[in-house]
Amino acid sequence: MDFEQLSTVRPETTGEAPEDVLHRVFGYESFRLLQGDIIREVVSGGDALVLMPTGGGKSLCYQVPALVRTGTAVVISPLIALMQDQVAALTELGVKAAFLNSTMDFHQAQETENALMTGELDLLYCAPERLIQPRTLNLLKDASLSLFAIDEAHCVSQWGHDFRSDYLELSRLASEFPGVPRIALTATADERTRKEIAERLSLTQARHFISSFDRPNIQYRIAPKTNANKQLLDFIAAEHSGDCGIVYCLSRNKVDATAKLLQKQGYNALPYHAGLDSNTRSRHQERFLREDGVIIVATIAFGMGIDKPDVRFVAHLDLPKSLEAYYQETGRAGRDGNPSTAWMVYGLQDVIKLRQMLEASQGNDHFKRVERQKLDAMLGLCEVTQCRRQVLLRYFGDTLDQPCGNCDTCLNPPETWDGKVAVQKALSCVFRTGQRFGVTYLIDVLRGSENERILQSGHQAVSTYGIGQELSANEWKSVFRQLVANGYLRADPEGYGALQLTEECRALLKGEVAIELRKDPVQKAGKSRGTASGSGSNRGRKFADEVEDKEAWEALRACRKALADEKGVPPYVIFHDATLFEILTKQPETLADMAEITGVGAAKLEKYGDQFLAALKPFLRTR
Repeated sequence: MDFEQLSTVRPETTGEAPEDVLHRVFGYESFRLLQGDIIREVVSGGDALVLMPTGGGKSLCYQVPALVRTGTAVVISPLIALMQDQVAALTELGVKAAFLNSTMDFHQAQETENALMTGELDLLYCAPERLIQPRTLNLLKDASLSLFAIDEAHCVSQWGHDFRSDYLELSRLASEFPGVPRIALTATADERTRKEIAERLSLTQARHFISSFDRPNIQYRIAPKTNANKQLLDFIAAEHSGDCGIVYCLSRNKVDATAKLLQKQGYNALPYHAGLDSNTRSRHQERFLREDGVIIVATIAFGMGIDKPDVRFVAHLDLPKSLEAYYQETGRAGRDGNPSTAWMVYGLQDVIKLRQMLEASQGNDHFKRVERQKLDAMLGLCEVTQCRRQVLLRYFGDTLDQPCGNCDTCLNPPETWDGKVAVQKALSCVFRTGQRFGVTYLIDVLRGSENERILQSGHQAVSTYGIGQELSANEWKSVFRQLVANGYLRADPEGYGALQLTEECRALLKGEVAIELRKDPVQKAGKSRGTASGSGSNRGRKFADEVEDKEAWEALRACRKALADEKGVPPYVIFHDATLFEILTKQPETLADMAEITGVGAAKLEKYGDQFLAALKPFLRTR
């Protein structure tokens, strides 16, 4: 047979059923919703486009077919750290996995290539820029391939928030490997992005599998920004002291300053951004993955594909540019299914800054129009008075019939007020002062301040001077924020922060239409978290909170930590907290008992079963 044709011949399967692989290798009894259908489609040789939320089990959708079909599955992954973590986790399961990336020397790369050519690998992870090199493509043409998995497929979309030009070249896989099934996976894509993914990856004929985007264990909370640093410290101290979390900031300087602030308060906080050298970034990510209670303060450069299951909170100190970005970043919390928090503060300056950045971008009119729509949707989520989860899901084409009961607007419904007169005053003040001033100055005029700047400008003589004393400065900030968020005012595109009227405000200024404004809630530290009614998971915030025998729990965790350190992998690669909790609850006494624990596959049972039975033995209850 001609080697060049070898990879285009549909491989036979091993004969093992997907459900048997799931139990034998991964230690799970059954597939989650849609997983079984996706896996059967790929095993039979079909292509698939999969949209599934973070923590929904996307990896199994290609890992199981890779073990059922003969040959090597090639997984295209955008991040070196991610592929290294996944290979380490698969190796612990007894799966023959490897990666090809720029961290390898010539000898290591050659060893991996030889393993591919001799059929010794079940899965090979590769970065897109490495895959599209002629040498790599020629190598793959001489290998026996079972499938291609394109992870983080939204990176192919120019409307997405993580666009990578190398992904555009992946459409070649359809023509150069026509007999090899392809599966593209992502957690975030609206209808426009889904269509673009299918077109750019030549997957227009593939079956689409769209899971619910709902993450019911995540509590969404958004508050007006007053003193962001104090608000963050109060939030962590009241609800997540000692927990692992991620704090996102827009700039590198803010990342560094916030990390130092948290460190001074005694938190194990580490910065992560592109301005740090690669060794520092790798070291900080490694500590985040392997240690308990680490808080990473980062720009959006951090987190894609991070598999850490016990991130209890994701905080935003700056407004994301789109709901796609917000959903993916908040989705890094609570992958273990336990209650977690997505917390954000935002203010008028966030809105002004993002609008100015958008208008100053080099994109064409169509690009700017799409980006405006995305930002408007993000602002809509912030200012909404109904269930936030319903609004978020609706954006992705998903529905929730009833309010979720597990977001701030459900737990503490916001009040609204008739803003018609206040809005007229605000808009009129912008007009009377020449549309040349920022919000602080405008509020000073409305409230009748006698500061030197107003007196020098002569604005104490305009008709709007002093007509807004019925509202506090913060209440006026809320009015202006909502006017900008809803497109009635815009920030000066030249970048000086001045507010200007838009055509949309004409009817409001004339008083021809009514407008209801959101009353900003008074934040009370430690009181904002409620019961997650209807949220799917009603377990406590941490497994440790439910444990009665704390000594036994810590013994199991110590056993896991020792094994993880010995192997050089994060503790969750050995066992997730959920598995430890089940061991503690079911009290296994034999390896046969251990085999029935969720998450204990054949390889891990052989490697670690005796150690965990020994760790548990002193604490076994009398039966």
